[in-house]
Amino acid sequence: MITIVDYQMGNLRSVQKAIERAGGSAIVTSDPDEVANSEALILPGVGGFGEAVAELRARDLEKPILDFLASGKPFLGICLGLQLLFETGYEGGIHRGLGVLPGDVVRFTPADRALKVPHMGWNSVRSPKTFDLTQEPRMLDPSDEGAFFYFVHSYYVRPADPSLVALESDYDGPFCAMVQRGPLIATQFHPEKSQQTGLRFLRRFVLNSISSVPAGNGT
Repeated sequence: MITIVDYQMGNLRSVQKAIERAGGSAIVTSDPDEVANSEALILPGVGGFGEAVAELRARDLEKPILDFLASGKPFLGICLGLQLLFETGYEGGIHRGLGVLPGDVVRFTPADRALKVPHMGWNSVRSPKTFDLTQEPRMLDPSDEGAFFYFVHSYYVRPADPSLVALESDYDGPFCAMVQRGPLIATQFHPEKSQQTGLRFLRRFVLNSISSVPAGNGT
């Protein structure tokens, strides 16, 4: 069973339905114990960085999420759920993130005035040479090179460690579209809104989640 964190900042039902279409099952919860003891966890999110971290802390969800990440079980962050993993966000001030990954979250400031903020729409992605494609779990395959995913965001992450960047895209220059550190996976794009390409991506996460469950535990 996959757990989706409810902190009042995301399109939770659409993520849950996408997981079901990908062959998995998921619950939506704001219970700290359920989050900490999950078999696999999704942190979605739409909205402001500062408001999001405040909601996580007000609902006593920060420590359970950090405890889960320390367990080494499958994790997927989506959009704001990617950004919250980093140390600092600059949306409406300076805000401390979860600090799981080194780096910060900054606003697009395109030199090309034809490029609007927020960035909304379909963009192709590519895997940079700095990323180790052999690391497990294998979330990427050759079909991801040049694939299009759906984005909607005004801010993007700047990882301090380039080796974390599994996919990148372009909007007035390259930006990080996905990070991976072992079973920790997080995307700036919305796989649940990315039609068949997103469904294939989520199916890999579901399969990784099932294979990570110890024998006898079920899913």
